[in-house]
Amino acid sequence: MRMVKIITGIILSLIWVAVAAQEFTYQLPPQSIIELVDAPATPNISIGIKAGKILLIHGSELPDIEDLAAPELRLAGIRIDPVTYSPSRAAYSRSLSLSSLDGSHEVTVTGLPAKARIRNISWSPDEQFIAFTHTTADAVELWVADVQNAQARQLSSLKMNEVLGQAFVWMPDSHTLLVKARLATSETPPPVTTLPTGPVVQENTGRKAAVRTFQDLLKNPADEALFDHYATSEIYFVKLNGSTGLIGKKAVYGGLNPSPDGKFILSTRYVKPYSYIVPYYRFALQYDIINTEGDLIHHLASIPVADNLPQGFDAVRKGIRSPQWRADEAATLFWVEALDEGDPAAKASFREQMYFLKAPFDGMPVASAKLQFRFGGLQWGNSGFALVTEYWRKDRKTRTSSFNPTIENSQLKTVFERSSEDQYNDPGRFQTQNNEAGFNVLLFDHKGKSLLLFGQGASPEGNRPFVDSYDINTGLTKRLWRSEAPFYESPVKIINLREGMIITRRESNVMQPNYFIRDLRKTKLRQITFFPDPMPALRALSKEIIHYKRNDSLPLSGTLYLPAGFRPGIDEPLPTLLWAYPNEFKSADAAGQLSASPYTFTRIGATSPVMLATLGYAVLNDASFPIVGEGDEEPNDTFIPQLVANASAAINKLVEMGVTDPARVAVAGHSYGAFMTANLLTHTKLFAAGIARSGAYNRSLTPFGFQGEERNYWEATALYQEMSPFVHAHKMKSPLLLIHGAADDNSGTFTLQTERYFDALRGLGATARMVLLPHESHGYRARESVLHMHWEWISWLEKYLGNKQNTKE
Repeated sequence: MRMVKIITGIILSLIWVAVAAQEFTYQLPPQSIIELVDAPATPNISIGIKAGKILLIHGSELPDIEDLAAPELRLAGIRIDPVTYSPSRAAYSRSLSLSSLDGSHEVTVTGLPAKARIRNISWSPDEQFIAFTHTTADAVELWVADVQNAQARQLSSLKMNEVLGQAFVWMPDSHTLLVKARLATSETPPPVTTLPTGPVVQENTGRKAAVRTFQDLLKNPADEALFDHYATSEIYFVKLNGSTGLIGKKAVYGGLNPSPDGKFILSTRYVKPYSYIVPYYRFALQYDIINTEGDLIHHLASIPVADNLPQGFDAVRKGIRSPQWRADEAATLFWVEALDEGDPAAKASFREQMYFLKAPFDGMPVASAKLQFRFGGLQWGNSGFALVTEYWRKDRKTRTSSFNPTIENSQLKTVFERSSEDQYNDPGRFQTQNNEAGFNVLLFDHKGKSLLLFGQGASPEGNRPFVDSYDINTGLTKRLWRSEAPFYESPVKIINLREGMIITRRESNVMQPNYFIRDLRKTKLRQITFFPDPMPALRALSKEIIHYKRNDSLPLSGTLYLPAGFRPGIDEPLPTLLWAYPNEFKSADAAGQLSASPYTFTRIGATSPVMLATLGYAVLNDASFPIVGEGDEEPNDTFIPQLVANASAAINKLVEMGVTDPARVAVAGHSYGAFMTANLLTHTKLFAAGIARSGAYNRSLTPFGFQGEERNYWEATALYQEMSPFVHAHKMKSPLLLIHGAADDNSGTFTLQTERYFDALRGLGATARMVLLPHESHGYRARESVLHMHWEWISWLEKYLGNKQNTKE
């Protein structure tokens, strides 16, 4: 009996060793990977045409885990820094510099704090000043830089409130800013308590309130009190001389938008009762027009909480939506209202009605054009011309039309109409400029007869960005310029329309992206920035867009990276990583379109799998994984077979090229790509291993839709079950590495998804490893986390693929 107890104890000890969580310190990948992760960021630019200046914004390195571990509150769908009253986990810039438009005379902006944490950069309407925020240890401050002398200074001692978005906006006079600030009374925050005063009770009495799986929602009255405290702000005017003036009353303000003439402010306030099932932006709200003294001029609307929208991606709220100022008039409001109660299932000849209301806002709204589809946005031109975009997600329709905004019940004239999936026929984006009030308006030629379009130029030969002119009278377009091989060059900004001068961003396989001035008329080109290559170690990699077909003849593609010196068909085939993300299509023609360029420079992010090519792996990055459902069939009806077909086609191509050893292929992906990975390892024997980052694996936990799926669990139970790797955990065929942020904030991808899936795999005897990265959300940011992630997947691939790195002798 004693011997039996001893043996039993040994067995239990062994089981504990096998299943217990391992205590780990952060590990480091090879030094070459560390250097790629730590590569300096290339500056971003912001162009001030009126000022004749380029602002260069210099980024910062990855944050430390200590930064992510700082206290935060998770309330109403957002994450708040309770010390600074701003978003937690924010990314900052560290320094600024200014140059002339031609790239000359670059000067560093002086006067910045020693350890600047810069966000929310905004040019004044006249572009003589640049406002921005600096986040200190305990507050968000308002700063301004003088463009002419490149001097920065703190503008006010007010502590800003950024909990519900950017906390300032320029007034049209370019000398005043409208600011949301923390309460001057310094009210003490409600205590964060875990001691309940009673149960949390929610009740439903037959009202449908189906919502997707949002995270970080309010849970109880204590959360409501915390949200009220941190989201409540006061409104101030702040002058460039530093003087301040309080206007209006404290409230939970969302947006504050001054009219073009500067006499009125459109305010958005969130009001109780709050909801425990949707984020704050779907709370009940009130739209008001106030004057610059803070007095109420007109109450526009009270909109109830949107926790019971009809089913479908084309569902919208009832009542007024998207109120905004007409950019081309002094003080005229615009908004849209659904004519079908916001229900896409309702039969309706027209879905939306647009309205206008002019100051002093005491008349009846004027009905403008009706829309057949959902309102997608407006671009203002002049008193007789504007553009409106409509969409219908169900069948992927998108339409842009022109109309006369001064005419009641104006008729629409179709400008472009296509499938939103059809990249080859994308006409591009109409270009705009800032008017005197700082509002975006369409940029007409000097005759007022044509507009310019910038487009990415997707084509069977790859993306070739272009510039077109559009005649507003004839509706005809004319090609002015198109990127030419062996370069990938994108239009960025119009400098002088009459002279045909634009700024472009130009790169090639061997040339780091930089900015140029291009003369469209004389085809002249002049470089204006000279950013160095931050990752020279990647230059030696071989890069190629490869093309292949699925077993149903659907064209596919992916970008193949190979180690330096590797000779396909001569050297021993390589261990290979396939990285992908499934995309849904209603058209097979659109699914087979190419949306990349063979002439781009290799510049990658800190978590990119492309780094593995420097360690001897072949990496097929962004492999096409279309999921197609044409006609009455939905894409997910054949999700698994199409996944398998996509993967098989990619592997077959790589083997045919002499690149890949078919016995040593791994598949990996992030989020929906992780979901794909788990399914492929469950339903095929194509892969030796897999890596799934931040995925969702049990679709019964996202019962009211996921990704592009509109049907709910009870309408398509068999489909939800079939698509869930969790349900088929007993079929797992290959080793799977699961990585997840321990504080994932993305809708649907709760950390619990990975924990429960790992429990199932472990309980059923599969080979799996789970890594939870402390304090990380859906994407990984802390340097320690990123480096450890690389260590994990390098170790996993070495273990299950083997890596006999090939070198050319």
